[in-house]
Amino acid sequence: MLKDIFKKTKYVTIQSTPTAPVQKPGPSDVSQPEPMTVRKKEPHESLWVKCPKCGEVLSTKNLEENARVCTACEYHFRISARARLRLLVDENSFEEWNTELLSLDPMEFPGYQDKLLEAQEKSGMMEGVLTGRAKIEGIPVVLAFNEASFMMGSMGSVVGEKIVRAIERAIGLRLPVVIFSTSGGARMQEGILSLYQMAKTSAALGRLAENRLLYISVLTNPTFGGVTASYASLGDIIIAEPNALIGFTGPRVIMQTIRQELPAGAQTAEFNQKHGLIDLIVGRVQMRSALARLLLYHQEGA
Repeated sequence: MLKDIFKKTKYVTIQSTPTAPVQKPGPSDVSQPEPMTVRKKEPHESLWVKCPKCGEVLSTKNLEENARVCTACEYHFRISARARLRLLVDENSFEEWNTELLSLDPMEFPGYQDKLLEAQEKSGMMEGVLTGRAKIEGIPVVLAFNEASFMMGSMGSVVGEKIVRAIERAIGLRLPVVIFSTSGGARMQEGILSLYQMAKTSAALGRLAENRLLYISVLTNPTFGGVTASYASLGDIIIAEPNALIGFTGPRVIMQTIRQELPAGAQTAEFNQKHGLIDLIVGRVQMRSALARLLLYHQEGA
């Protein structure tokens, strides 16, 4: 039975059109998928936002101008993959890759296709990761960003495949790789196929290392589960945003399984840096310049 599951196609190639409505792919659509597009809902936002950490009431405009970082306490609000991309890369330098990949339902998990359609509409993306090539202060780099609004950035077959393809293209182009992780872990609706992506992405990063190319992993809030246990923790340099929660499983599950309480702040970026997992903690506003310096130091022939 397990062999039969692995023989199933885990993703399909689609064609994007600007006007076609979102349609649910059926089992017979794998070889000839129907054109799809996603229209992102415009979220309702008030003119003011209350910081969940310090309680400061912030103007939405000022918050956006400060990269969605609280001006009073530097709390980092969640940010979309494309918004993070705009903050980091040189204007008009981003080339997106593998937009045609679309998840199927290999385990026939109840309600999964509906969840995929909902996530596509909510995020404006076809899957939970954005990949491509860009420049940061003139330095070419391959990038990947998890999208938190797409099923909490969970890693299924397509997420793993897109990350692996990005790494392989980086090897061919002799470029460094930077991955921004925001994820609840492996996607349970794809079962063993999602867990397989842990080994698959790790093996691809092993090939990147064999080719003596730099990998910078940036951990954002939250980074958990199979993503933490695979590509997120394998960086030559590991950076985290301030106070990002990082771990394998949450404190409630730990208490339920091994009946132990974690030390205060045990899963924060600061705790992980103190105990050796994190190399640097860099605020979102300073991230572009910090990455540019690191990439410059590690350029081939520099």
